[in-house]
Amino acid sequence: MKEEDKAEGSRVPLFEDPDFPCEDTSLFSGSSTPITRLRESIAWQRPQDICQSPALFPTNINLAHAKQGLLGDCWFLCACTFLLKAQQLLNKVLPPGQPQWGDSIYRGSFQFRFWQQGHWTEVTIDDRLPCINSALCFSRCHSPTAFWVALLEKAYAKLNGSYEQLWAGQVSEALVDLTGGLAERWSLGDLGSVVELQTEQDRGQMRSKKLDLNLLYAVKDDCALSCSTHSSPGGVSEPGQYHALIVMEWLDVKKVSGSEVRLLRIRNPWGRCCWGGEWMWSGAGWGSVDPVCTSDLQSRLAEGEFWLDEAEFLSHFDDITVGYPINEDGHLRSIYTGNLLTHRHQLAARWVKGHSAGGSRNSSSYNSNPKFWLKVCERGEVLVSLLQHRKRRNLEKYAQMPLENSKNIKHQHYQAIALHMWKVEKKRFNLSRTLNKPPCASTHCHAYEREVVLRRLLEPGHYLVIPSTYQPGAEAHFLIRVFSSSSTSLSALKCPAPSLPLTTDGEWETSCFRGSWVEGSTAGGSRNFLSHWQNPCFPFTVNDEQTSAVNVKIILHQNRPDSDLYPIGFHIYKCVQVPEGGSVQPIMRNDDPVASCIPHCYTQDVSLDCSLPPGCYTIVPSTYQPDCSANFTISLARKIHRKVVKSQERLGRSIQEVSHISVMQNYLTGTVPASLTSAHLPAPLGPR
Repeated sequence: MKEEDKAEGSRVPLFEDPDFPCEDTSLFSGSSTPITRLRESIAWQRPQDICQSPALFPTNINLAHAKQGLLGDCWFLCACTFLLKAQQLLNKVLPPGQPQWGDSIYRGSFQFRFWQQGHWTEVTIDDRLPCINSALCFSRCHSPTAFWVALLEKAYAKLNGSYEQLWAGQVSEALVDLTGGLAERWSLGDLGSVVELQTEQDRGQMRSKKLDLNLLYAVKDDCALSCSTHSSPGGVSEPGQYHALIVMEWLDVKKVSGSEVRLLRIRNPWGRCCWGGEWMWSGAGWGSVDPVCTSDLQSRLAEGEFWLDEAEFLSHFDDITVGYPINEDGHLRSIYTGNLLTHRHQLAARWVKGHSAGGSRNSSSYNSNPKFWLKVCERGEVLVSLLQHRKRRNLEKYAQMPLENSKNIKHQHYQAIALHMWKVEKKRFNLSRTLNKPPCASTHCHAYEREVVLRRLLEPGHYLVIPSTYQPGAEAHFLIRVFSSSSTSLSALKCPAPSLPLTTDGEWETSCFRGSWVEGSTAGGSRNFLSHWQNPCFPFTVNDEQTSAVNVKIILHQNRPDSDLYPIGFHIYKCVQVPEGGSVQPIMRNDDPVASCIPHCYTQDVSLDCSLPPGCYTIVPSTYQPDCSANFTISLARKIHRKVVKSQERLGRSIQEVSHISVMQNYLTGTVPASLTSAHLPAPLGPR
C-alpha cells in the first residue's frame, strides 16, 4: 500500500452534527419565507471546499464585517458588527484558540456561546455551510476567505431551530443574546419611548420631542447603534421592508460658513449603497464642507456605506436601537449618563394562570402578580429590566398573512409586558394601599417586546417592583434583572401557598399567615376535644359594607407530602370589637363558629368562600386528632372597595390615573373608555 493511501486511511473523519444535519429540517421551519424557493439549489460545503485558504477572520479587519445574503436576518448582522468593536465580547461568543483549517487537530467543528435567559449557553456546530454553486448563499464576510460570520449565523440558527427562524427580528434581541447586556429600542415615529432621554421630570406625560443624539454623546464611540426603516431606505427602490442598518460612527463637521453639521456613517448589511440624500457621493451637502474634510470623510466609506446628516437620520428612519457598552470587567455603562453600573442581580420567575398571572392595573387581580423587593442602599442610577421567554412563532401562519398584516404578529410569540415600581416603607407596608397610589416609576405601557427597561435615579430605601402582562391569565417565564451604580439587593416576595383563585368581580386584598401545630402545645385537634382551644388563632377584620355576595375567601394548606396527610379543617369565630389600640377579646369557649370548613379532610388544601358582616374575626385551623404536628399556611382574601381606579391603560399608551367617579359616570352614560375594553395592535415583527 502506498504511503499516501495509508495516511488517507488513518485520518479521523470530520465532525458531522447529528443535531443540526445538512437537511431541510435545519433550513426550514414552516417553508414560509422566500428561501423556500432555494430548496433544490442548496448544497452544504465546508470552507476548505469553497476557497483555498479559509480563515475565521481576514487580515484586513475592515473586510470582517457581515454582508447579508439571501436570508432576511439583517437584524442579527447589525448585532454582529458590535462584536468587532469589543474583543472581549467577541471572545465570549467565539472562544479563541479553536483549531482551524490547516491545523493538525482540526476536526471540522466550532463552539459558540449565546446568552439565554440569564446564562451562557454553548452551541457546537460542524462547519458545513449552505451554498449555491459553491458560494455561501446566506450571510458572509466581505472577505471571501473569512467565515466567522457564516459560522456564527449557523450556530444562532441551530439555537433557534432553523435558518428560517432567523427571518425577521429585532436588533435589540440579537444584541442581548450576543453580549448578555441590555439594549433599548426607541421609536422615532410615535416617540413614545424617547421620553426617557428627554427629561427627569414628569415622565408620565408623553412629549413630542425629537431624539437628541447629544444625550448619547458620552458613549457614542462604545455603544451599539442601529437604525431601522419600515420602508425602502433613502427613497431608493429596494425589495423588502423592515430593514436594519448600522451606525458606524457620527461626528460634528465644521462647514465653510462656520456652522456645524452632524454626519453619521451608515453601513447597509446588503453590502451596497441605498441612499440618495444630500450626502451621497456627489450630493449637494459636500459643497458646504472644506474639500480636504470632504476627501477624508469619503475615504472612510467602505462597500455598502454612506453619509447622512442628523436631520435626514431622524426623518427617514422609524426607530433606533442602542446597545449598552460593556467594559472589560463585564460591567455595563449607562447610555444616559455614562456611569458604570457595577452592581448586578437577576431572578427568574413566571406568570401562572389562576395563580400569579394577574394582568395589568386595569384588572382587579393585578395584585396577584409576582412581586419583588428592590433595596437601594445609597442614591444611584438603577435600571430594572423585564425579559420574557420567547414562544416560537408560527412561520407558516405568518406566511399566509397579507403583507399589510404581517407586521402585527408579534403577539404570537410575546406577551405584552410592563414594569411598575412603588417606593414603600417596608415595616409599614400594605399592598392594597400601595397599589392605590400611582407608581413612582414605570415603563408607561405594556408592549409586545421580549424585554422592557425601566431606568431611574433612586433614593435609598425599599421599592416594590411588579412585572405584569396586559391580559390576566397570560402565562410566560421571565427574568428580572437589576443594574445599578450603587449597592442594591433584589429578592422575591414569598407568595402564599396555595394562591386563591383569581376573580374578576372586584378588588381583593390577600394576606398570608403561617403557623404550626406542635404536639403537646398547639396541636389541639377538632372541636370534639377540649384541647381544641390550644390551636393557633389568626385574627382579621372585615370592613366591607356589602354582605350580599362572597367577601371572604380562605384556604388552609398543610405542608406535608401527599402520602402522609392529616385530616384538616378550620372554624371562623366572631370576636368582640374593641377600641382602636386595644387587644382583641378572646373567643368564648361556648361560642359557636360563624362559619366552618368541615368535615376535616385528608387533602393538601381545604377552602371556604363566605359572606361576613363588618367586624373582627378569628380563624382557628385544626387537625382532626390532637397532637398531630405539622406546618401550615392560611391564605385570606378580603373583598375591598377602592376609592380610585388604579389605572386606565392601553397597549402602547402611557398610564393615566383616573378617579373612580369619572369612570363610573362613563359606565352610567354608556361611554366606557376604549382603554378598558380593547387594545392597540402590537408593534412590527422586526427588520429583515
